[in-house]
Amino acid sequence: MPNKGLDAGGYIEREGSPRLIPSAFRPVVATARDRVLDVFGARLHSAYLYGSIPRGTARVGRSDLDLLLALREEPTEADRTDARSLDETLDKEFPQIDGAGTLLVGREQVLSDLERHDLGWFVACLCTPLLGEDLAEYLPRYRPDSLLARETNGDLALFLPRWRERITEAGDSEQALRPLTRSMCRHLVRTGFTLVMPRWNGWTSDLTEMAEVFGTYYPERAAQLREAAVLGYEPRGEAAVLRSYVDDLGPWLAEEYARVHGIKKPRP
Repeated sequence: MPNKGLDAGGYIEREGSPRLIPSAFRPVVATARDRVLDVFGARLHSAYLYGSIPRGTARVGRSDLDLLLALREEPTEADRTDARSLDETLDKEFPQIDGAGTLLVGREQVLSDLERHDLGWFVACLCTPLLGEDLAEYLPRYRPDSLLARETNGDLALFLPRWRERITEAGDSEQALRPLTRSMCRHLVRTGFTLVMPRWNGWTSDLTEMAEVFGTYYPERAAQLREAAVLGYEPRGEAAVLRSYVDDLGPWLAEEYARVHGIKKPRP
């Protein structure tokens, strides 16, 4: 399996580009760009797209719109309310997207030492500039090393109790379980991939490829991660499957991650 996602110097290449946005999603992105300016105005420092739309792999009616907004100051509750309203409006207006999600961060948080190999890396490598000054200009280049692995996904153990609670709260509700399945499975697959990323020495955001890379190093767990990759793209509301992830795959993955890379620095 050829490695990819690195430049000639061995640094992770930035994903996504405005030219890769599929034509069906261009009206969504154009409207989102205008609405972000209308809603946040002078509070906005910069805005980014991430996910399948700027990578050119979005599917009409199945993919969501992912935005990251860096504000000049730390986001307030009022800002988060505005972002939720923006997401709901875009989702209702454009049937080609299956939901919209806006992540709010502060400029100083992105550039902080604590977030340099997590949020900073995310902005510099996985986000496509949409508006404003690109914060990647103030961030370093990144290699797929153990430090990056630890600081991006070395906190899986913290998520497991929350996931158990959400599974219980969802009960048998397909409507509640499907988005939980998608987010849980994507998180698990990405964690599995970054566990082996330094050995593979490459980067990909494709869940299927992530699972395949993981499986070459942990064949005994390969089938579980392949299943999670499928559910990450085509989620089903099966509580039993999710329970197996929080009771078996998740705890094993968290323990192995801590053994190999250590635990992510605590956040406030």
